[in-house]
Amino acid sequence: MSNEFRRGLEQRHVMMLSFGGVIGTGLFLSTGYTLQQAGPIGTVISYLVGALLVYIVMKCLGVLAVKHPDVGGFHTYANIYIHPSVGHVVAWSYWLCWTIAIGSEVTAGGILFQKWFPDFPVWLFSLIFIVIIIAVNMTSSRIYGEAEFWLSLIKVLAIIAFMLIGLLILFNVLPSSLEPVTAGEQLFDVPNGLFGIFITMLAVNYAFSGTELIAIAAGETKNPEHVIPKTIRATVWRLALLFIGTIVIMVLLLPTDQASLLESPFVSILDSVGIPYAGDMMNFIILTALLSAANSGLYAASRMLWSLAERDNILPVAKKLSKNGMPVNATVISLVGALLSLLSSVIAPTTVYLVLVSVAGFAVVVVWMSICLSRINQLKTTGVANRSSYILPVTGFTLCLISCIGVLFDPNQRLATLIGLPFCIIVGLIHYYVKYRKGHEIHEAAR
Repeated sequence: MSNEFRRGLEQRHVMMLSFGGVIGTGLFLSTGYTLQQAGPIGTVISYLVGALLVYIVMKCLGVLAVKHPDVGGFHTYANIYIHPSVGHVVAWSYWLCWTIAIGSEVTAGGILFQKWFPDFPVWLFSLIFIVIIIAVNMTSSRIYGEAEFWLSLIKVLAIIAFMLIGLLILFNVLPSSLEPVTAGEQLFDVPNGLFGIFITMLAVNYAFSGTELIAIAAGETKNPEHVIPKTIRATVWRLALLFIGTIVIMVLLLPTDQASLLESPFVSILDSVGIPYAGDMMNFIILTALLSAANSGLYAASRMLWSLAERDNILPVAKKLSKNGMPVNATVISLVGALLSLLSSVIAPTTVYLVLVSVAGFAVVVVWMSICLSRINQLKTTGVANRSSYILPVTGFTLCLISCIGVLFDPNQRLATLIGLPFCIIVGLIHYYVKYRKGHEIHEAAR
């Protein structure tokens, strides 16, 4: 059996795969934390800076993905352009990030189902979720791409509808019980000054995380050298428009002091214009968002684990591909990891699970920093002397570093850096010691 992935994904599949990873429950359920910390105008600025950072990272990613259209994605780039031990850290951190996310999404899906069937246990609906996502991930890359395309499309259409309804309310076309926030002193109130914007940047980066899935999908994409750059450009501006458009509508319609009290700003706005069954519709959309995010998460985790097995010979059993070119064992192992993280969230939510979540959150920024640094080193390797070529990757790396430093001043997010950084250092040192100090051979990253 050939150990090659089949290139069955097209541009629309890759774009919606990225959307599936990015647009999750955080956007649908609440942006209260950022709004409370940074105020209306500060929240918009935070998301604009976040969109700029995503643009920079994706520009760097595009060049690297075209040069190395590999299933390992940024794990491969870090191996080649930084150090294999750094690539090892990036891969394990990212795998852990998505396995934890899968467990959380599956549990939330089970809880949402209880709105309609209160007498059924959460675990039963969670099991149904698991069966669906593993079935989709075991078929073929093309069928997976189609499923994710339609799941993500529902979320995108819901956001567009939300923005249109919000605009109609703002221009008094639709009658609403909401009173738009139009007073200057309210709009430009920044509760914690520039510091409030500073400490929310990591949370905003998390909101945009998932765009990097395009790099992982490059290894299963038709004509990656043509499709990947086009997909990155299209994805970045569409995501920026959807996120910033949604945030602008929210801050104009919802007072800052109410933000943390609202379960879903989407439901509040639909209810304000008297749309019947608003709660049920939004429940269905959020359920779709959860399924889509879990689906994207299992895809990312399984490919990253396969890449580790292929290059570092970690868990060799994870190398196996089905006759359809799908990493069956890596998918099953990743799902087991997700179930273990789910179990820890029930048994030890304030200890083990809290540590896992902190490491997972920090992993996103680690990945983005590795992409920027890989691009810097790629420029050096190819002998590029023009300083202007280094502006974007250096700026991206610096913004990510600022985000990590910023959360140290926020007790609600501090654990992400305090646990995430030591985790990365320990994993990197173990890999370096085992592979180098003890003379083990490292697989060649670029084949």
